[in-house]
Amino acid sequence: MNPNSTTPVLAAVFSAEAPANIALIKYMGKVNTPTSRNRPTNSSLSLTLNNLITRVEIRPLTSSANTYDIWAPLVADGFIETQLSDSGRRRYLAHFEFLKQKLSVHGTFEIRSANNFPADCGVASSASSFAALTMATYKLAQSQNPKLDLGLLKLADYSRVGSGSSIRSFLSPFVIWDENGITARDFSKLDLFHELVIVDREKKEIGSSEAHQRVASSLLFRGRPERAEERLTLLLAALEAGEWVRAHEIVWSEFWDMHSLFSTSEPPFQYMSDISMKVLEFYSRKWSEHGDGPLITMDAGANVHLIYRRDQESMAREWALESGFEILSQLRPVVAKLGMGAPTDDLNILNKGATEALL
Repeated sequence: MNPNSTTPVLAAVFSAEAPANIALIKYMGKVNTPTSRNRPTNSSLSLTLNNLITRVEIRPLTSSANTYDIWAPLVADGFIETQLSDSGRRRYLAHFEFLKQKLSVHGTFEIRSANNFPADCGVASSASSFAALTMATYKLAQSQNPKLDLGLLKLADYSRVGSGSSIRSFLSPFVIWDENGITARDFSKLDLFHELVIVDREKKEIGSSEAHQRVASSLLFRGRPERAEERLTLLLAALEAGEWVRAHEIVWSEFWDMHSLFSTSEPPFQYMSDISMKVLEFYSRKWSEHGDGPLITMDAGANVHLIYRRDQESMAREWALESGFEILSQLRPVVAKLGMGAPTDDLNILNKGATEALL
């Protein structure tokens, strides 16, 4: 290299993409010990959503004036510019510092991140964002120490420290998270796709971390771990046997169980809105009329998740158009590995009778 050259030197960029996931058996409630670090009170089962992803880019800060890491929104085609709250930024940077210590990373860096879906509104954005941050930091660590070689499960466990649900974003298509860690599950009789009914794009007033703390005060939390474990056993059996109606009943009961904890905690809070209820009533009525439909669930937010069998694609389109709801739909199978992400043309909006490309 010519030391007198005026050509700017481009700093290395360490990037990764990771998917969100939706729990069918919920993670709500943490083991309350000083060393538990987001360990759940019960096992959970999730479906990896390869169409909903977070992208993270890490750049070195070369100026001697930069003595600490910073975060900034990522601006990139196909992604929504994200603004983290002060507390969210501190939490994200704290996890990055944890990873730097664990992976022996030195230097100061700028982290940029963005989702291709709304953040902080009950669509598991923390799962994808912390998983992507962990993977990007691992790439950074390998650039400083090429001999570093950690397995995916170890990285997933590091990610869990920042966001419990992010541990499930490292495997697919289904993931069980229990006291032994994570295990991928597949059900040969099922070919599924996911839709998200967007009820509210605004950030939640009560974050998931606070929700985990509050639900322990609910009288209904007594027996909650046992109920979740029983439902997990029943749901695994139903999915393995292809018993779709039974799976719907279990998933429906499970998310109502979780949301009942919110309204009965001290102090009580609620994520469901009037529009959420209208969505649930619409699809519940469709199930009653047809004896078939999607698996229906909600995370800690107002939005509603629908999981269809591939042979229900026409049903999904017809019901989406009839409903008039804003729906983010995975209309084709997406094959994506962690760190690669999903093609953006697999995202579509069905909104008030019109089918149009989101990106």
